[in-house]
Amino acid sequence: MLNFLPHLLIGVIASALLVLNIFFWVPILLVMAAIKLVLPFKWVRLRLDPVILSIAEGWISCNSGWMALTQRTEWNAKGLEGLQPDSWYMVSSNHQSWVDIFVLQHLLNRRIPLLKFFLKQQLIWVPVMGLAWWALEFPFMRRHSEAYLKKHPEMRGKDQETTRKACEKFALVPTSVMNFLEGTRFTSAKHAKQQSPYSHLLKPKAGGLALALQAMGDKFHSILDVTIYYPEGVPTFWDFLCGRLRRVVVRARSIEVPGELMQGDYGQDAAFRAAFSTWVNSLWQEKQNTLAQLQSEFPPKP
Repeated sequence: MLNFLPHLLIGVIASALLVLNIFFWVPILLVMAAIKLVLPFKWVRLRLDPVILSIAEGWISCNSGWMALTQRTEWNAKGLEGLQPDSWYMVSSNHQSWVDIFVLQHLLNRRIPLLKFFLKQQLIWVPVMGLAWWALEFPFMRRHSEAYLKKHPEMRGKDQETTRKACEKFALVPTSVMNFLEGTRFTSAKHAKQQSPYSHLLKPKAGGLALALQAMGDKFHSILDVTIYYPEGVPTFWDFLCGRLRRVVVRARSIEVPGELMQGDYGQDAAFRAAFSTWVNSLWQEKQNTLAQLQSEFPPKP
């Protein structure tokens, strides 16, 4: 454990280990992805996808290794028992920081299949990592404003089509589809702008979840609902690297999706859209209650 060192030095060491880990695993991923690109056959995918996923799981395990080396984090996680690494999962979580992704990967790695995130299109240009996300077939989404869509109506529905195509690929090999229902990280400014009725959460966006369930509902047995709470306050990514992540509290639960909400058309059926949104809002209210309970149960340490 290196947490006796000054925080700045810990941050430098953790950053170096993070980068080294990336440059070790990404070239291996790209070789596998190139083979799949040259041989775009289903039988090739069925054999190579598990190998690629194992490479990614090794990458995450190494991240957990340097986290253990540089952090003295107290982990309090419940609800992760009985998960299956060979099944399909729709995972939903609140979103506060880039640290959330490392928390989820650390706790869920090899408990369930690799988490696949829906990413903004611009992130494909992130050096090295953009190629890694492409190799892992993370879906890249273009987000357009309503004003843009009015000028370019032909672009309406493109994200939905991207979701459907991604889910078709995910259906071949056990996969975990990660959905941050808030669509972005929580900040006080965003919360005030939205006038969110949830004191600890932004308003949920149900469309992506509905489309994924519609495309792969027969694969998902339930939604794995995850709530992340940082008792000492939401850490920045640099705080995390510097070893200042003192405690993480996570609560997870499996939620059965009502059968009538698995088959409807969220985009075209207004009645179905209203029913699905009502159900998602009820889940979000429960998450709000969970966060309030955790705040009471785990006050900040001095």
